[in-house]
Amino acid sequence: MLILRSLVVFLLALAAQFGDSANADEPHPQPATPNAVLAQRVLDPARHHLGTPGDPEWSDFANDRAEGRTWQVRFSAEPNTDEATLFIRQRDVKLDWDVRLNGRTIGKLVTNEADLVHTLKVPSGALRKGENELAIGPPSGRDDIVVGPCSLVFEPRALAVNKATLDVRVTDGQEKLPCRITVVDENGALAALFTTPDPHLAARAGVVYTSNGQARIGVRPGRYTVYATRGFEYGMAQRSVTIASGQTLDVPLSITREVPTPSLAACDTHVHTLTHSGHGDASVEERLVTLAGEGIEVPIATDHNHLTDYRDASARLGVQERFTPVIGDEVTTRKGHFNAFPFAPTESAPDASIEDWPKLLRGIRDGNESRVIVLNHPRDLHGTFRPFDPANFNSATGDLRPGTGFDAVELFNSGAMQSDPTRVLRDWFALWNHGHLITAVGASDSHDVSRYIVGQARTYVACDDSQPGRIDIVEVSHSLRDGRALVSLGLLARLSVNDQFEAGSLATPLGSELRVSVTVLGPSWTRADRVELFANGIKIREARIEDDGRAGQKARFDWTMPRPSQDVALVAVASGPGVTAPYWPIPRPYQPTSKDWQPRVFGITNPIRVDADGDGQWFSPRYYAQFAIELAGTEPSSLFRFLARFDEAVATQAAALCHPSGTGERGEEFAKALKSAPEVVRRGFAAYEQSLAPGTAER
Repeated sequence: MLILRSLVVFLLALAAQFGDSANADEPHPQPATPNAVLAQRVLDPARHHLGTPGDPEWSDFANDRAEGRTWQVRFSAEPNTDEATLFIRQRDVKLDWDVRLNGRTIGKLVTNEADLVHTLKVPSGALRKGENELAIGPPSGRDDIVVGPCSLVFEPRALAVNKATLDVRVTDGQEKLPCRITVVDENGALAALFTTPDPHLAARAGVVYTSNGQARIGVRPGRYTVYATRGFEYGMAQRSVTIASGQTLDVPLSITREVPTPSLAACDTHVHTLTHSGHGDASVEERLVTLAGEGIEVPIATDHNHLTDYRDASARLGVQERFTPVIGDEVTTRKGHFNAFPFAPTESAPDASIEDWPKLLRGIRDGNESRVIVLNHPRDLHGTFRPFDPANFNSATGDLRPGTGFDAVELFNSGAMQSDPTRVLRDWFALWNHGHLITAVGASDSHDVSRYIVGQARTYVACDDSQPGRIDIVEVSHSLRDGRALVSLGLLARLSVNDQFEAGSLATPLGSELRVSVTVLGPSWTRADRVELFANGIKIREARIEDDGRAGQKARFDWTMPRPSQDVALVAVASGPGVTAPYWPIPRPYQPTSKDWQPRVFGITNPIRVDADGDGQWFSPRYYAQFAIELAGTEPSSLFRFLARFDEAVATQAAALCHPSGTGERGEEFAKALKSAPEVVRRGFAAYEQSLAPGTAER
């Protein structure tokens, strides 16, 4: 009887294991047939760097010469009557690399720059008796990648991966939390995983998002590190585990809030799905799971030229109390991309065929003054158009020739990073100096479950967020348009003047001195090393931060300074070394202009407008430059003496106004006077000259 009972228990356990091992697009697997007696075959144990020999894409490949643009391995085999699984470790894959077996394409490497183990189905009959050839590459464009080791398992993926089970539960110490679970193998790669179909999960190599704080994850036997995170505001928990074949291992993890954000809603203004944008890999349901898992409270659905409404799907998944979804649209034109929101469910998407910006933006707004329009990734080239190309934009004066009329600009797009991550920051300073009071935002532009992390760059918007599922979107829209918002990419900076005025405020009236305070916040897993204070884009204070990994407030600085002689826009910028850990890596630049890349984290405020003259208004450097020319004229010595009372931002605007042709050419008398002009004037004129130099778009 004891033997019979043990046999029944064993059979039930075996049935349960097989019953849990199917993906949504895979049938329940059958046990391996006698034809698959060889469980695993290592085809190549080595690492291979593929790319263009002698011309590395990135400087970290400079001492690692590429072997070529293709890789092949030959091996002997018997014909496979059953499906098999190919395991390939890969890294830095940005473009499409074909994987071919005996001349037949069986799939592609996954487009993901992370170090991960990719699995591909080898159809029955794909192997032949005798010699076989496996080949990878090449893509149509430039892409340095690393592949290998590579092995073949003679079982369907549902069996080849699902040999053991990690039963992960993530809580805040009491309740289960939506979160991201990252599983890394002993070699540091995102592991091959298997999950059964579950609407509460979104899984890719090494990553499982859960909307309810739990996940059963199939893995191969081995040693792993399991991480739990929940976006910027929460800590990180990790646990190292060793698991054997057939074993189920409980992995409890606890994370807690580390960054206080009272009355600040976490907003991602740029979010896509494969379902409605047609590229990427996240379905609508998976997108909702990732939003809950990253702690985004106000997600803006911005599929290309499509109005997407998440509300019904979020109710079906039971995440409607986690965030307030907003219907938006990435109006994708031949002359730039603009996110716009909110829209009513009954409205139609704006006409994306219009190329004239004033007409286009009027059509997008459609008389709705609560609608926010964001200029997306202004330094990226789409088609033949780059919004901030020198043909369209002067990077010193902020003169934008297609016009303005939009409310905000993406300072950071974590799915399309710049080689110089502060490039658009300087552009934004120039826009303000020209008099364009445009709000800075951060966004992810994520189309994927895990390649680009949704909400990695985000915007904290001033509003009542006490009930994340019931946030007032009109309040959010007005706060964004008014600049009551903070940009976050791994850090959060808060700025105040006289302990009273914050981002988006007009600081008035003022005494003879200003008390300026900057607070830098972040979770324990990011670091801050520097804070800077800018007035009209000119750095006026800087301090080092000694960050030992503390959570919450990392630093606070209090400065006292004389009231400026002119109105200024104050902005605080905190930064630190970039995150490279697999649970939150900052991706490489989307359209690189350099082979060098050093990721950084940032927290940036929107401006506080300082009313220095106490008239209850704020005037831009452009206004002061016009005022100077009206009073002093364009005679060099007189104008330069008058400009000396202002900052170099005013001098830069004056340089442009003195030469409206934009050529920068001046007569001998002017050049001679400029050499002896006050330093602040010379710096301002030099900045304008530099903006006209060739290659400005790339700097």
